[in-house]
Amino acid sequence: MTHAGALELGDMRPAEEACHEQLLRIQQSADFRATERDHRFLDYVVGESLSGRGERIRAYSVAVEVFGRDSTFDPQNDPTVRIAARHLRRSLEHYYLTGGKADSIVLSIPKGGYIPVFSVRAPSEDTASAMAADAYKSALPSTSDKAGSNIQAGAVPSSQDVLAQLQRIISCPEFRRVGRTGVFLTYLVEETLAGRGHRIKGYSIAIEVFKRPESFTQDDPVVRIEAGTLRRELERYYLVAGRSDPVRIGIAKGGYVPTFAWNHSAEPIIAEPLPRRIPSDQMAVPWWRMRWTIPAALAIVAGLVGSAYWINLRPTVDSVQTTGIPDRPTLVVAPFANLGGANAELYARGLAEELLTALPRFKEIKVFGRETSASLSPGVGVSQIRNELGARYLLDGSVRTSGSRIRVTARLLDTSDGAILWSEDYENDLQTRDLFAIQMAVANKVAATVAQPYGVMAQVDSAKPPPDDRGAYECTLNFYAYRAELSVERHADVRACLEGAVTRYPSSATAWAMLSIVYLDEDRFKFNFRSDTPQPMQRALQAARRSIQLDPDDTRGLQALMTALFFNQQFAEAMRIGELALATNPNDTELMGEFGTRLAMGGQWQRGAALLDQALALNPGAAGYYHGTRALAAFMLGDYPAAVAGIRQADLQKFPLFHVVAAIIYAEAGMSEDARREGEIFMQMRPDFVPNIVAELKIRNIQPGDQLRLIMGIRKAGMPVPDGVEAAIADHGVGRSLMLERGFR
Repeated sequence: MTHAGALELGDMRPAEEACHEQLLRIQQSADFRATERDHRFLDYVVGESLSGRGERIRAYSVAVEVFGRDSTFDPQNDPTVRIAARHLRRSLEHYYLTGGKADSIVLSIPKGGYIPVFSVRAPSEDTASAMAADAYKSALPSTSDKAGSNIQAGAVPSSQDVLAQLQRIISCPEFRRVGRTGVFLTYLVEETLAGRGHRIKGYSIAIEVFKRPESFTQDDPVVRIEAGTLRRELERYYLVAGRSDPVRIGIAKGGYVPTFAWNHSAEPIIAEPLPRRIPSDQMAVPWWRMRWTIPAALAIVAGLVGSAYWINLRPTVDSVQTTGIPDRPTLVVAPFANLGGANAELYARGLAEELLTALPRFKEIKVFGRETSASLSPGVGVSQIRNELGARYLLDGSVRTSGSRIRVTARLLDTSDGAILWSEDYENDLQTRDLFAIQMAVANKVAATVAQPYGVMAQVDSAKPPPDDRGAYECTLNFYAYRAELSVERHADVRACLEGAVTRYPSSATAWAMLSIVYLDEDRFKFNFRSDTPQPMQRALQAARRSIQLDPDDTRGLQALMTALFFNQQFAEAMRIGELALATNPNDTELMGEFGTRLAMGGQWQRGAALLDQALALNPGAAGYYHGTRALAAFMLGDYPAAVAGIRQADLQKFPLFHVVAAIIYAEAGMSEDARREGEIFMQMRPDFVPNIVAELKIRNIQPGDQLRLIMGIRKAGMPVPDGVEAAIADHGVGRSLMLERGFR
């Protein structure tokens, strides 16, 4: 008889006695760092499972029989068992990473339940399997033998081939080492080739690669985020330097175990023709409500059949509601036309590749993949894009070279009427910059202008949304409109819209990210504060982490996580996430402005101001919030004329904090009447702020010396700062000499 929980592995099944012996071995080991409660928990689940009562192992029975809870225990409201199970799983993982490395039986408790699993893992068998696999792989034709021929189905690279490819990747300048990508990739490959792929879990990676403490939990998203970065860098590598490499190393989403395959992309790929028109009886749903099955825009997988992109092209409205993925505006990138000149054709192809790398980083839009773009002709008509693909936007252009000069023209068209929404020329000198640097710079500029949150597509959709559009994208547009105004009235509407959106589309990472920021505004701005449990700060952090769980590469999710951590007083971690987010999408001005703001508030006024300047240069119409922060940075850096000009440009009349910043700046500039007026408006809008000034500045991570400067400005503007505030700040780390220097006695 097979007991519940005793898992078969091939034809081998651990005997009951062996399972008991393994349990005893674990519990007697110093490497099993478990509490007394963990021991009771493990004894109970193993005993019940081996006794054939695995079906009884539920949260309720564990709580009552192991933890002594009474019969009123409700697992939905009391997380005791879930927390204990998470701790026990972590203790078991640590044991098998250390003292239990060579154990022949593995005991684990899979997520989603509490029934233990036993599996056989003979140490000698791992080595034998790896050697046998390598012997088989070595018998295959070598890489050099395969030149000019097709690789047989089922053939796989040998360990030597994979290790050579690993060295090729990590030593190549085109493989950008963001964070610990090189170390991360080496670890994954070497563990897999050593037959230890089963050990590659989030916990082991966090401990062994990123040097997290043994108390690491999945609440820390470092592994998911870094894995997203590594996947993206591998994809970029194979688009650039690695196109002709013999072996492709990949890391599929949903796990961390790498895959190894011959790189068919080195062979010619024939673009599939456009799919046939969809019959009219399948077009009942308007195009702006369609769902498309599109692979990740950065992935190039050899042998994909073009028709695979069009399966389930236009499902019914009901299927849209159950996919959990909201509608987004769709964009097709057409091949750029070659208008003549040396290398113009090469540049045109490279520019399209760079655009198809930069644009999908903006998760608010949906970009058709490379195979779709390759199947089109330069100068394709908008009617073809509208009727056959259903995309609303078409990005096309041309390339011309003459001597050392190169000119690129890019334009964005609305496929509904053929209108040119935006057009721009870019000129460069090939003698001063290399071709790759030019095409990457142009692609980044085009992507930022067209696809950023306040870019051309968003402005058009705000002014002329698709008919009957009531999906999550409407909430996206409303969110950015709210961010541009920052009013309590818009906040309530956007929060309601986004809460509805994540209910209808629970797998929308961007919607969760925006909701996180809106929740945060309840507390930091006191907008429509709800005394729910959990509190707004915790709701914001939970929503941000949910966004990152759904999509570790979502720029808005990384921005939300950075901001939530910042206001939850985790400054160092917030800045680390901010750096990572900026590396993920260096063209996103919303992120750039937010990160600049957080750096400035934390005391890095110079760098924060530089990032804000960059964001505003790329997007002059960005949210006034960032103009206001830039004005404050100018004030803190002593550039008072720039501060006055900046605060006037911000002009956020409905945003309370705008008025206090304006009052401080005007007071320092000697504009007493303006300062008094702005101070009075602020006190009417936020009467609670000045009486709690120390807490308000502390939650924003403003440094003590900067706090004193701001309080001096508030006093100078005529607002009633409570007595003793400066002394309270001094007690938190500001020296008495600094207070005397500022004139506080």
